[in-house]
Amino acid sequence: MSLLDRPVLRASAGAVSLVAVGALVLTAPATAADVTAATTSTVTAPHAATVRTATTPTTPATAARATSSVSAPLARGLYQSAYSERNDVLWATAAVGQPPAPVTGARLVKVDPDTLEVVSSHAPPLDATGQIQAAYGIDVDDEHNTVWVTDTRSHSVSVYSQRDGRHLATLPDVPHPREVVVDEARDTVWATAFGDGSLVAFDSRTFEETGRVTVPGAGPTGLAVNERTGAAYAADFTHDRIIEAVPGAAVPRLIPTGDGPLSVALSADGRTAYTADQGTGTLSVVGLREGAVVATVPTGAGAKSVAVHPRSGRVLVVNRLAGSVSVVDPRTRAVVETVTTAALPNHVQVTNDGTAYVLDKSASGPAGEDLITRVRLGASHR
Repeated sequence: MSLLDRPVLRASAGAVSLVAVGALVLTAPATAADVTAATTSTVTAPHAATVRTATTPTTPATAARATSSVSAPLARGLYQSAYSERNDVLWATAAVGQPPAPVTGARLVKVDPDTLEVVSSHAPPLDATGQIQAAYGIDVDDEHNTVWVTDTRSHSVSVYSQRDGRHLATLPDVPHPREVVVDEARDTVWATAFGDGSLVAFDSRTFEETGRVTVPGAGPTGLAVNERTGAAYAADFTHDRIIEAVPGAAVPRLIPTGDGPLSVALSADGRTAYTADQGTGTLSVVGLREGAVVATVPTGAGAKSVAVHPRSGRVLVVNRLAGSVSVVDPRTRAVVETVTTAALPNHVQVTNDGTAYVLDKSASGPAGEDLITRVRLGASHR
């Protein structure tokens, strides 16, 4: 049973500790069962995409702006995706095997964002114990043409080539990493380590660890980086807060947020953080200057993943148990549209042109594959 399906157990808050490694004054690793362990299996090529109108406007005024969506079977065990502007491809992770069962299959999948077809599929290597380094969290580094993924079950982070999918490196000692985010402006890659309450920083050129920020007792899950300031923000699922790690700061700042935050995203100006709160099915709007929740927006049961469209500022929230994606207006702080998906949507990625890619765990494809759904936001959302 995953943490998604059982009551959340909160650990008592511990003191904040900071360990400098290399150039940064920050540190980070973590352990523990993945908050949303993927139920996965081997990747297969998709069948024909299904075009449908999958929106439920919340008011009559939104009907004229309804989004359009296309779904296609992609692979069993989908987890997260990341879009490469440099190569105009979507990368997705997939892994098969629910803990405590071993991983029986995993893939790093390269997808054509227009046709939703698999361009190539790459098997991760084995770890030191002979188990598959199953891929879960993902982000792309277009500057160095690499893909970074979290090997959650192997307690490591891996780097792959975008050019040919070749495995380049495995970076150990990241206890139960969940998400990874690239800061191209600083040649830095951050990963959350759920197991020991840490954020870990790596040099994106040398793959060397450069810093750790550790908050004992924390359970960091989702991750976002402000490329203007270099600050990293992690959703602390265990203690309903955001961990803010600013380069050069003596200790991280702890900011309260909603119940069971799994994912975090930032507004384009970096002044606001948004968390998808699984416990209450809400989006928390967090003012980073105030250090407090300034609004709470009901979205749907099992709010799981959040992303911001950088041009319009619209916030998209995946509601795992409700089987939908909510589109939230950042000005009115209200849901302006609800897009229906297949069962158990897991992650959303939004590109600059207003296209969102949603991965689910519905197993509703003809061969039991999970689906990828491409959502084109209406003109009013751009």
